[in-house]
Amino acid sequence: MPQSENEANKSILCSVRSCQNHCSGEDFCSLDYIKIGAHESNPTICQYVDCESFLAKAD
Repeated sequence: MPQSENEANKSILCSVRSCQNHCSGEDFCSLDYIKIGAHESNPTICQYVDCESFLAKAD
């Protein structure tokens, strides 16, 4: 759940500017917390791990 629109959570760094939860102008997330998930049952590289809180920005 968002803290408030575009309020940076300084505990969650994020550079994904195409996410609705990204803080404009800063590389932080605006959520209170995020969910991380994996594609593999035993991930061994970062490409197998995702932020499941990602929401694509509407065009």
